[in-house]
Amino acid sequence: MARSDEALRSALLRAAEEQLVAAPDGDIATRAVCEAVGVTQPVLYRVFGDKRGLLDALADVGLERYAARKAELEVSDDPSADLRRGWDDHLAFAREHAALYRLMFAPRPWASSSARDGVTALLERTLTRCAAAGMLRVDVRVAATMLLAANVGLALDGMSANRQDDSDEVADALRDAVLGAVLVQPPSPGRGDVDAASRHQLRARLEAGRSSPLLPEESALMRVWLDRLDHHADHADHDQDGSE
Repeated sequence: MARSDEALRSALLRAAEEQLVAAPDGDIATRAVCEAVGVTQPVLYRVFGDKRGLLDALADVGLERYAARKAELEVSDDPSADLRRGWDDHLAFAREHAALYRLMFAPRPWASSSARDGVTALLERTLTRCAAAGMLRVDVRVAATMLLAANVGLALDGMSANRQDDSDEVADALRDAVLGAVLVQPPSPGRGDVDAASRHQLRARLEAGRSSPLLPEESALMRVWLDRLDHHADHADHDQDGSE
């Protein structure tokens, strides 16, 4: 019986992943993938377009596993604790699925996988909760970029350097440093940090838009005011730095 395109796609992806995991150089050969499934290369090209399409699809398989894993994590009343737990789980995923992880995050010419964007969206969801709770020192997108860059960089560095002796200590130190840079931490944040967190909290609630008593034009005006306050705070910080 002829296999459907969906069955062929799944079989080819499984064969490609097996080859990727076994390959010391992290590469695959389309001919070997096709032989493992019992099809010719034109079949693979019909399903995925080319080798890049196959690798993109395999990276997206990694995203699906990552998203499923995140969905299983308990969501607490403290989004900052969830953010911390998410950092540790990200590194655990990288260790357990090293080959897929490198495919998802290591630079690859002409890649068009949505894996990195999908991971960023999941991270921004938790950061938005932090902002709504008044815990975020910077914009959600800025915080997501900082956290993901540090998390991915640490994971890939650990794979390339193969360091085990101090990996946990380094991971904990980097996590605490980056979280300290994006979150307003008790017990005694500076006045500017509190003001910035309040602005990000209000902006997050405006973006959520659920049951807001404000009219659309009032929300738009509020965003203008928040942008102006952010701009003023940036200049004040710059002037203060210059006077020291």
